[in-house]
Amino acid sequence: MSFQAYLDAIENKTGLTPRQLLNIATSRGYDDPAVKAGVILEWLKSDYGLGRGHGMALVHVIKKGPTIDAKHVGSTGSHRDESETLWLDGQATR
Repeated sequence: MSFQAYLDAIENKTGLTPRQLLNIATSRGYDDPAVKAGVILEWLKSDYGLGRGHGMALVHVIKKGPTIDAKHVGSTGSHRDESETLWLDGQATR
């Protein structure tokens, strides 16, 4: 599953766009470098019912922003994405 597919699935499950979840995470201070992924994963699980795989995709966005490694762009693997920049503003606007 691609990074973008994970983010789309998160939106489908939670009803919130990745950007909305990013804003909530930032307001809670989860973008602080000292905050560990486990803390964020627990929040996503308890508040939104997200599992580890989907949660880690969002942790990446919270900690590193919407840019992913170019090795996944245009590849033929299961993790391929169309762009190095993930779309965070919802499927309806893409």
